[in-house]
Amino acid sequence: MSQVTEISKSAAPEELAVLETVQRRVLWLATSIVHYANKVRATSSGVKVGGHQASSASMVSIMTALYFHHLRAPDRVSVKPHAAPVLQAINYLLGTLEERYLTELRAFGGLQSYPSRIKDPYPVDYSTGSVGIGATATLWSTLAHRYVAGHFDVPQGGRQVALLGDAELDEGAIWEALVDPMVPRLGEVMWIVDLNRQSLDRVVPDIAAGRIGRMFEAAGWETITLKYGRLLRELFARDGGEALRRRIDAMSNEEYQRLLRSPVAELRERLPGEGRGRRSVERLIGEVDDDELGRAVRDLGGHDLADLIDAYARADSMPDRPCVLFAYTIKAWNLPTQGHPANHSALLSTAQWEQLARALNADAGDPWARFAGDSLEREMCERAAERLRREPRERRRLPEVPVATDRAHAGMASTQQAFGRFFSDLAHAAPDVAAHVVTVSPDVASSTNLGGWINRVGVWHPGERVDWFADDTDTLVRWRESEHGQHVELGIAEGNLVGLLSELGTTWSRDGQPLLPIGTIYDPFVSRALEPWSFGIYAGAQAILVGTPSGVTLAPEGGAHQSIGTPSIGIEQPRCVAWEPAFGQDLEWTLLHALGRLGRSGGSSAYFRLSTRPVDQRLAAVPDDPAAREQRRRAVLAGGYTVRYADGPPHATLIGMGVMMPELLGAADELTASGIEVDVICLTSADLVFRALQARRGLADGEDAILDALLPAERAAPLITVLDGHPHTLAFLAGVNGSPISCLGVQDFGQSGDVEDLYRHFGIDVETIVGATLDMLG
Repeated sequence: MSQVTEISKSAAPEELAVLETVQRRVLWLATSIVHYANKVRATSSGVKVGGHQASSASMVSIMTALYFHHLRAPDRVSVKPHAAPVLQAINYLLGTLEERYLTELRAFGGLQSYPSRIKDPYPVDYSTGSVGIGATATLWSTLAHRYVAGHFDVPQGGRQVALLGDAELDEGAIWEALVDPMVPRLGEVMWIVDLNRQSLDRVVPDIAAGRIGRMFEAAGWETITLKYGRLLRELFARDGGEALRRRIDAMSNEEYQRLLRSPVAELRERLPGEGRGRRSVERLIGEVDDDELGRAVRDLGGHDLADLIDAYARADSMPDRPCVLFAYTIKAWNLPTQGHPANHSALLSTAQWEQLARALNADAGDPWARFAGDSLEREMCERAAERLRREPRERRRLPEVPVATDRAHAGMASTQQAFGRFFSDLAHAAPDVAAHVVTVSPDVASSTNLGGWINRVGVWHPGERVDWFADDTDTLVRWRESEHGQHVELGIAEGNLVGLLSELGTTWSRDGQPLLPIGTIYDPFVSRALEPWSFGIYAGAQAILVGTPSGVTLAPEGGAHQSIGTPSIGIEQPRCVAWEPAFGQDLEWTLLHALGRLGRSGGSSAYFRLSTRPVDQRLAAVPDDPAAREQRRRAVLAGGYTVRYADGPPHATLIGMGVMMPELLGAADELTASGIEVDVICLTSADLVFRALQARRGLADGEDAILDALLPAERAAPLITVLDGHPHTLAFLAGVNGSPISCLGVQDFGQSGDVEDLYRHFGIDVETIVGATLDMLG
C-alpha cells in the first residue's frame, strides 16, 4: 500500500490558494442547505427534515479537488449518500443548479435526500442512498460501457469514480463485487474512501484501514493512502517527529477522535501517551505554539488539497487496474461538532451557523451569494463548468421488435425450455434485434437454458481467452470468450448479477445506445437480489430479470430452491411488469412485448417467473384463425384470457397462473362431469390485472378493459385461485365483482419430494381444487 509522504508539486500555489477559497464556500453552502431545511423552512407535519452536515463536511476537500481540478467531461462520479449537499453546493457553483432549489432540500419537488439520476433537478451520474450499491455501480457501469462501446459506435468513456464512507465498507455488496474475476481488469475505476473513522452511531472500533487496504490489494487493486497533511509531515521531520508518528499511528480510532475534542492544554497532556517515545513527543510539541499544535492534530491527508490532486494524478497513471484511495478525514471537519461520536445527524444551532459564516468569510444574511464576477474563484468555477460540460448524447432507437416468431409451440414443454428456444427464434425472425440482446447470469447459464444462445453468440469478456475444451466432443456449451460475445457470466453472486444488469439497462440514457439486457437467476434467489435490482430500476434501469426454475414444482431440489413469495414481489416492484406465463406461446408473446418496452423514455423493466415442468401445449387452445389468434395475443399482453367457458352462467370461476394450469383444467373436467359449470381463466400477469383494478377504482392511471374481458359482471361467480406461490397474490381478484374467493397456494417452506406429493401436501392438486370449489358452493 503506497502512502503519500511528500508535499505535492501537481498544483501551483496560486491555484491552491484559490481552490482553498472555493473549498470554504462549498463547506458553507453544503452546511447552509441542511441548515435552511431544518432551522428556517417551516414544516407543518412537525417531522424532522434531517440532513448530514457532519458527513458532508468530511467530503468537502475530496470533492472540491475532484470537481474543480481533476474531473473531465467523460468522467462519472458516484457520491456517497450523506454527501448529497456537497454535490448540490458544487453544482450550484458550476451553474447547473438554480438558486431556488438550495432552500428546498428534502422538500416535495426539491432536492432529494440522496443523489438521484431521475428525481434531482441537476446532473447526477449515479443514484445513491442504498449503502454499498452506489459504489459497486461504478464497476458494473464500467463493464456495461466497455460492452456497449465494443459492440456499437459509442465514444470511449472516462473515469468511473466512487466516493464512499469507510463504514460503507462493512457492506457485503462491496466484497461480493470486488472478488468477481472481471473487476481487477477495470483500470477506469477509482474509489475514494472518506476515512473519517465514524459510522452512524459510533467511532469505528480499532484500526481497520490497513487490513482493508490489504484486502483490496489481494483483490487486485492499487491502493494509495492519504493519512497526514503537510503540517503534520513537517513535524514528523523534526527532532522527535518519528516518535510522534509512531504514537499517532498506534492510536485507536477512539483515542484519536477524543483528541479532536480536547482543548490545547488537555491535548498537550494526552498526546505524548505513555511508554517509549513519550519524552521525545513532549519535547517536540513543547516547541510548537497552541495554534499550530491544534491545527497539526487535525491536519489529515484527506483535507490537503495538494495531496488529493497529486493522488488523483497518480491513480490516473496506473490504467491497468482499479485504484482505491484511503483519504483520512475528520467528520464534521471545521464544524463545532467535529470528531464527536454523536455528530452524524447533529445540526448546528443558528448561533453556531452564524459563527461558521464568520469563520468561512461568508454572509449569513446572504447565504447563497456567488463569487464576484471578476474574482479568481469565479473564474475557477467557470473553467471547471466548461471542462465538465457534456454534449447531449443522441439517443438511438432500437430496431422494432416483432410481435411474434414463426415457432409452432407443440408437445410437452416447459416455459424454461421455451425461453431457451426463444433466442434462436429471435435471431432468425429479427437478427438486428437479437444483435442488441445481452444476457447475464451468475454461474447458472446452462441450468437456465441459455446454452443454445451461448453457443450461437459466445461469451463476452474484456480480452480474448483460450477455450481449452473447444476440441472436447463431450462439451455441450462452447465457452468461447472474446470481446464480441453477447453473454456475460459472473461469479455466483446474485447482487452482482442485478448490478450489472441494471447498468446494461442504463446505457440507453448514459451512452445513448440502448441494449436489450436479460438476466437469469434461480427464482428463490430473487429475494437475495431484490434490493440492488429495485434500486437499479429506481435509478432508471430497464432490463428483464428471469427467475427460473420457480415454486415447489422444483420438487426434488428441496425447500432451499423453492420460491414462495416472488409472485408478490413482482407485483409490488414499481416500474416493472411481472409475468408468469403458463405456455410457450404466451411466453413468446410476452417476452417480445417486454423487449419492446426497453431502452427508451417511458419504458419499463420486466420480471418473468418460469418453470421446468413440461406442460401439454395443447391446453393453451391457441386459435388458428389469424383474427382470433391476434385477439388472444392482445389478451395475453393485457394480463390473461379465458381458456374455457361454461355452457351458460358459471357456478364458479377457476383462475390459475403459470405452471398450475394443467391442475386447474383437470379440476374443471371433474367439476363439469359432476354437473358444475365453470369458467377457467389463465392469468399471464397478475400485476397488470391488479393495475387494471386500481385504474377502475380511480387509484391509478391505465385501462381496465381486461377486467370486463376476464370477469364480466354478468358471469360473476365464486372464485377459486391457484398458483405455485403464496395464495394472497391473487386475493385482490375478489374486488373486481365483490365475489367470494378461495385462494390456494403455498404458505410454508417447501421440501424434497415428487411433484404430485408436494402438490397434495400444499393443497394445489386437482382433488384440493375440486374440494375448494365444492366448499365454496356449499
